[in-house]
Amino acid sequence: MTFNEMGLISPILKALETEGYTTPTPIQAQAIPEILSGRDLLGCAQTGTGKTAAFAIPILQLLEQHKLEQHKTGSTNNGIKVLILTPTRELAIQIDESFGAYGKQLRNKHAVIFGGVNQFSQVQALQRGLDIVIATPGRLLDLMNQGYVNLTSLTTFVLDEADRMLDMGFVHDVKRIITKIPAKRQTLFFSATMPSDIQQLANSILTNPAVVQVSPVSSTADTIEQKLFYVEKENKKNLLFHLLKDPVINSALVFTRTKHGANKVAEHLTRMGIETQAIHGNKSQNARQEALNNFKSGKNRVLVATDIASRGIDIDELSHVINFELPNIPETYVHRIGRTGRAGFSGIAYSFCDPEEKEFLRDIHKVIGKQIPIDRDHPYAMDESTAYVAPPASKQSSQPYRGGYGRSNNGGNSNGNRSNNNNSDNNRRRY
Repeated sequence: MTFNEMGLISPILKALETEGYTTPTPIQAQAIPEILSGRDLLGCAQTGTGKTAAFAIPILQLLEQHKLEQHKTGSTNNGIKVLILTPTRELAIQIDESFGAYGKQLRNKHAVIFGGVNQFSQVQALQRGLDIVIATPGRLLDLMNQGYVNLTSLTTFVLDEADRMLDMGFVHDVKRIITKIPAKRQTLFFSATMPSDIQQLANSILTNPAVVQVSPVSSTADTIEQKLFYVEKENKKNLLFHLLKDPVINSALVFTRTKHGANKVAEHLTRMGIETQAIHGNKSQNARQEALNNFKSGKNRVLVATDIASRGIDIDELSHVINFELPNIPETYVHRIGRTGRAGFSGIAYSFCDPEEKEFLRDIHKVIGKQIPIDRDHPYAMDESTAYVAPPASKQSSQPYRGGYGRSNNGGNSNGNRSNNNNSDNNRRRY
C-alpha cells in the first residue's frame, strides 16, 4: 500500500511527496485508516516507527474536512480543535514541525506550549487563535488556570508517550486536563510500553478503540548491531574517545544516566578535540535547541543526552548509539538503541558495562531475550572473571494490551497542589 491508496486529500499527498514519503510504515498503514474512520486508537509502538505521522496525517485531513463542513453551514466556531499532550519540550517541537511539514499545503494554525520559557509568545499565539495545540502538561495547565486556554471546542485529543508521562510524574496533570475537555471526542493514545498504570489510564479515556501494536514490547530492532564493552568505570571516557577516533562513526548519540554525567562526558570530548554538546533538563530551551540543531546538521558528530531529553531527537540516519552508562530500567535500553536503525536504515549500538552495572546488564538480557555480543578488541578491556553475567532466562512472550474500555468523564482523581509559574514543566522529577 502507498499513501496514494489511502484516500488522502491532494494537499497532504503533495506535502508527503515533498518530504519523500511514498510507502507508509506499518503503524501508519494500520493507524491512519482507523483514525480517518473516527475511531479511538490505542497504539503501542517502539520509537522510530513513524508514530507522529501516523496521527498527524489523518488529524490534518479530518480537520480540513471539518473546516469545509463549517464553511458550508456558515459556522464560526474557531476554537482549538486538536490537543496533543507530550512529555518533553523537544518532542513537542518535533511534533509541531511535523504538522507544519505535512500540512504545508493547508491553512491550519498550530503552536507549541511548554514550560521553562516566558509564556508571552505562547499567550499571543493562543489569543490570535489556533486549530492545533501541542503542549506539555504543566504549562498547559498553568495557562488554562490563567484563562488563556479554552478546550470546549476540542474534537481530537492525543496523548503521546504515555509511559514517559508516568515516569515524569505528569499523570495527575493529564487527568486534570482530561476533566476540562469534551467527553465527546476522538482520543488517540500512544505508548512505547504498557505497564499496568498506563493500561488503566488507557482504559479510563478510550472508548472501543482500535488497537495497533506493530512490534513486541521491549524487542530490539533486527537492523541494529549490538556490542558490549566490559570496562572499568574510570576508563569509560578513554574508551569512548578511542572508539570515536574511528571515522566510521558518522554520528553518535551518547547516553548517560544523569545530567551531571552528560556534562562531564561532553566537556571531556571537547577537550580532546571532538566538538560535543550535552542536552538535558537543566539546559535552557535555547541551549537544548542549539545542541539538537548542531547535531542534526552534522556540525557536531556527538551529542550526549539523558533519556528524557533524547525523545525529541529524530534522525533517520543516526549511525551509532553509545550507552556510556547502562540504564537501570531495562526497557530504557530498548528505547535508547532504537534511536538508530530507524526507517529501514542499519545502526550500531555500543554499551559500556562496569562491575557496578552487572545487575543492570542482567535485567537487559532478560528483557531482550538474548546476550549482547562482547567486544574484547579494545585497549581498556576489563578482566571478565569479575564481570560474569548469567545468561538470560527464557524470554516471555510479549502480550498485547487487553482490557475493558469505558470512558470516565473525569479521567480519574488528581491529588496534590502544583505551583503556577513559568517553569511549571521543570518542577517535576528531573532526569
